[in-house]
Amino acid sequence: MAQLLIKGGRVIDPAQGVDRKADVLIANGRIAAVGPGGTGVAPVGHRQDTYAIVDAAGLIVAPGLIDMHVHFREPGNEAEETIASGAAAAVAGGFTAVAVMPNTDPAVDNEPAVAFQVAQGERAGLCRVLPVGAVSVGRKGERLAEMGQMVRAGAVGFSDDGDPVRGPRLMRTALQYAAMLGKPILAHCEDKDLAGKGVMHAGLWATKLGLGGIPSAAEEVMVARDLILAEATGGKLHVTHVSTRGSVRLIRDAKKRGVPVTADVAIHHLVLTDEAVAGYDPNLKMNPPLRSAEDAEALRAALADGTIDCLVSDHAPHAAEEKDVEFALAPFGIIGLETTLPLVVTKLIEPGLLTWPQAIAALTCNPARVLGIEAGTLAVGRPADLTLIDPTAEWTIDAAKFRSKARNCPFHGWAVRGRAAATIVGGAIKFRA
Repeated sequence: MAQLLIKGGRVIDPAQGVDRKADVLIANGRIAAVGPGGTGVAPVGHRQDTYAIVDAAGLIVAPGLIDMHVHFREPGNEAEETIASGAAAAVAGGFTAVAVMPNTDPAVDNEPAVAFQVAQGERAGLCRVLPVGAVSVGRKGERLAEMGQMVRAGAVGFSDDGDPVRGPRLMRTALQYAAMLGKPILAHCEDKDLAGKGVMHAGLWATKLGLGGIPSAAEEVMVARDLILAEATGGKLHVTHVSTRGSVRLIRDAKKRGVPVTADVAIHHLVLTDEAVAGYDPNLKMNPPLRSAEDAEALRAALADGTIDCLVSDHAPHAAEEKDVEFALAPFGIIGLETTLPLVVTKLIEPGLLTWPQAIAALTCNPARVLGIEAGTLAVGRPADLTLIDPTAEWTIDAAKFRSKARNCPFHGWAVRGRAAATIVGGAIKFRA
């Protein structure tokens, strides 16, 4: 196995409160040592000249980034994305691990299905692929799926993402079982009756554009319900892709009461608003929809103050012909694995909305904590998953060059700064710019 000495970078490890120039030694796929930059950190009994040197001068050396909300379409819709193509996009974007949602065809709702995704991830040999099992059989919201068996196969949590768990009784039972298994329920909070046939945020711009609206309340009433159930059961609730200021308020209040809740926000809800839909670009159609400027401001503040724990891409690939239709007829979803990091740098860090340690925490130790995985830190003995980031690289997003099979990206043509210079998984370099 490759043995690496990463020299001269700015090491940022929020899990340990580290932010300094240092060298990182990797041996046998694990972090062997972290020491002051320029001194060399080869442990006693190891000759430094036996290690390959990676010059990280001018780079940020972080624990491997974790995206805890992606959609790879395998099994069922491999023309849109496979686990292999999605994993290639992940490492190109700096992600060493991804949690894949179960809304495939058929749904990942049993032990063999989880085992299949684990095997496909291992076969791809790029990032770590972490399956999220369905809460209900077929994601139909009728009866509980085989949660214990799925954990045995490698599931890191449960979700009916793409749909909410409609019935409160089933959601309550799911939280109780998840509590026994020590796993989170990743809740897609949406009242389908309130959302109706809406295709964008219900507000001024929906009225102007003549498009059906999805009100903020469609999300917030389900957030409130699930928080009540989490408080009653003690089950670990994770509210995914939070999009409204009302949801932020509910989660903040619940955390103050000690409810076991965490949350994430997708990068597009931080950097875009419903006004962007004015051009009717189907690549701006997503669920939850882009919300108002006031919502985006509240989400950014919540990420900065820790109310929202994690940043995600909500990578949702679609075939070109699916998106190349009228806005109202297009499917929901955009891709984001290869654009999340530069958008974080350009739109959040450089304007001073987040510090580097805050941003890296939301992409490393926080999702690792939510998912209960051995990652998210450069502590000695932990798996050698690292992301080397060039914070000053200037480039233009070109969807045609993505490793993903899909091209449904609303950020094509954007000038950005920052990108992954190298992605290391288990001590092996899986991507190098």
